[in-house]
Amino acid sequence: MSDKVPTIKVIAKKLGLSASTVSRALNDHPSIGLKTKTLVKQLAKDLGYEPNQTAIFFQKRKTFTIGVVLPKLSETFFSEAISGIEDFASMNKYIVFLGQSHDDEEREKKIIESMKNHRVDGIISSISKNTTNYAHFEMLKKYDIPIVFFDCIPPIENINSVECDMVEGTIKAVSFLLKKGYRNIGLINGPHKLLASQQRLEGYRIAINKNRLKFDPNLVINTDLSTKGTHDAMAEFFSHKRTPTGIITFNDYVALDAAQFAFQRNKTIGKDISFVSYANLPINSYMAYPPLASIEQFPYDQGKRAMEMLLGILESENKSDTNKGFRIKIETELVLNSHQNSGRIFS
Repeated sequence: MSDKVPTIKVIAKKLGLSASTVSRALNDHPSIGLKTKTLVKQLAKDLGYEPNQTAIFFQKRKTFTIGVVLPKLSETFFSEAISGIEDFASMNKYIVFLGQSHDDEEREKKIIESMKNHRVDGIISSISKNTTNYAHFEMLKKYDIPIVFFDCIPPIENINSVECDMVEGTIKAVSFLLKKGYRNIGLINGPHKLLASQQRLEGYRIAINKNRLKFDPNLVINTDLSTKGTHDAMAEFFSHKRTPTGIITFNDYVALDAAQFAFQRNKTIGKDISFVSYANLPINSYMAYPPLASIEQFPYDQGKRAMEMLLGILESENKSDTNKGFRIKIETELVLNSHQNSGRIFS
């Protein structure tokens, strides 16, 4: 047997058929009889014939590939999200190409450009916390490449997105601390420009006003989410006359850095000062000083639903669906950590 990869022409020659007839038989075209289809498929199997994927992609105008751009796969949140994306993609015979921006806007742009050049059918992205220009995402419209954002989404109109309701989640966090008896509640937030930061601040304001407390701008500090940024925020809090005893942090990693700083200042975690965070990462159960509670953001479900939304757009016969702006908001849950009374509340 020849070492060369068998082609449609080889099968056609052996059976005395035209290449077009063989092609239609392999694709179950109704114009080809059952006997011919059976002969063609059996010979193709015997010869080890494999379809030319490039030809199939050209014919269907699809590559059956999806690009995914995330900040850092090393973060548990994103590793769970990519599992949700890949599981649903695999069920639908799509392959996922992954790129990490590492919160670098230029790197994010290069990844998007590369995925566009490789003709991915669509893209799913959680944007970099340092991204301020969104032209590289807007550019995709020109190439009819739909994009679905999840978790960290840009402030662009008519985008497709899946996210947790962080406004309501923050209201739950503030309400939880108030019920625990904390009156001075601080917020270590992310960068000003992040929509996620704006949503947290909105929820914080609503909860403070709802409980007839005075909003104090000194109790809200925006950071770059680095360890140093968190430590600086804690130092600023401790320098205030009105030092917060309950602090809401942007995520569990920030809570860990904040607790470390407080411990170094001889504060008793859970007594002198307590934290509530976001993400509900598994690391909380291994921390010596975990937050009292954490807002569950369901990363696997976010990823899965983002992939489901993207495939729905790709399969739609109406190309205008790409720019309709489908948005899904997932309700959050405030989860007590394992060191507290176990269970979910405010669901």
